[in-house]
Amino acid sequence: MNNRALFVDRDGTLVQARHYPSRPEDLILFESIGEPLALLQATGFLLVVITNQSGLAHGYFDETALQRMNAHLHVELEKLGVRLDAVYYCPHHPDGSVATYAIECNCRKPRPGLLERAARDLQIDLKHSWFVGDILHDVEAGNRAGCRTVLVNNGGETEWIAGPYRTPTFTVLSTAEAFTKIAAEERLANPAVNSQLRIASEIGVGL
Repeated sequence: MNNRALFVDRDGTLVQARHYPSRPEDLILFESIGEPLALLQATGFLLVVITNQSGLAHGYFDETALQRMNAHLHVELEKLGVRLDAVYYCPHHPDGSVATYAIECNCRKPRPGLLERAARDLQIDLKHSWFVGDILHDVEAGNRAGCRTVLVNNGGETEWIAGPYRTPTFTVLSTAEAFTKIAAEERLANPAVNSQLRIASEIGVGL
């Protein structure tokens, strides 16, 4: 497994928080994320969205609507010079009203099942990957999978329940800051990455 990934939660992290968004136009990317994402992708990071979508289990929208939202994300990120490599979602919730999805599962965050599935599918080295999210369930899922983690403390987390896997590697105030922090850490950790980032910046990738 040689690929590295930037795993990102969707609602409240990659896009502005909405209550069970069900339409493409509900998904609005956070500002200033394009440049650091493009720079990280220039060094080989895959961009993979990891998201709980219990709206499916509750019957708020269907798979077709979710696929339209995924397609919209691809287009909106492309406008920033960023490629979305994959979206992995959990449709389940044990209290759901749609019988197919009303189950306990191993993919709903804070469980790490989605990250582990993505690692198998895309040949991802989890220990050299990152997970960025706005709540501690994201942090726990990333830590359980063996990733480094960044919590975007933008008001999404309201319960702050502690646990052995719920301490992030870093805490920041915005998604753009999270991606910039990861880029800075990768520069410090690997001279080859630093060189690639500098070259990407000089030729204007994502700028």
